[in-house]
Amino acid sequence: MTREYVYPAFGRFWHWTQAFLILFLAVTGFEIHGSLRFFGYEQAVRFHNGAAWSFLVLIAFAVFWHFTTDEWRQYVPTWKNVRAQAEYYLFGIFQDAPHPTRKTKLKKLNPLQRIVYASLKLFVLPLVWVSGLLYMFYRYPQKYEVLALDVTTLEPIALAHTAGAFALLVFLVAHLYLTTTGHTVTSNLKAMVTGWEEVEEEPAPGSGPTHAAAAPDAR
Repeated sequence: MTREYVYPAFGRFWHWTQAFLILFLAVTGFEIHGSLRFFGYEQAVRFHNGAAWSFLVLIAFAVFWHFTTDEWRQYVPTWKNVRAQAEYYLFGIFQDAPHPTRKTKLKKLNPLQRIVYASLKLFVLPLVWVSGLLYMFYRYPQKYEVLALDVTTLEPIALAHTAGAFALLVFLVAHLYLTTTGHTVTSNLKAMVTGWEEVEEEPAPGSGPTHAAAAPDAR
């Protein structure tokens, strides 16, 4: 194993701030739906809307950072080693099998993570943002009147927003579980705090297994 600086400072700040905002939005969202009683309905709505705007600002900075540092390339999906990665999560991880992919600063995500993260960023998060903004601005006051968007009912918007929110929560639970699957239970967590992670060294050229003797001739 060798130590490598995998997660830069802004990436870690963005990760932890995003995690906090998603959890806070979940708590206030459940209270708005009547599933929890914590802040009170009106306060929960104000907190939910404030956290939503903060999330959008964070995402704007994150998008700028991803494209100026080429970090967006981390999320480009690939089908290479997808089957091996799936078999590792289903069976190999419980048999102490070696990880099928090697993590580096330039390749932080394995093939399955790339597919999931790309789907999250291209479909789930935009669904939550768009439905949330439609819900927020369905009716909005002007100087002399209250205007409304050309939407006949809020029900499909609310259902889409709730579906996206539950998809985020499912991802969060799976993410928390996979955090514990490093070479130690806390190694991935420590890496996201310090930026440094212990990764497997790149095999030296020609270091693969060799045969001591040639196979006997078939006669």
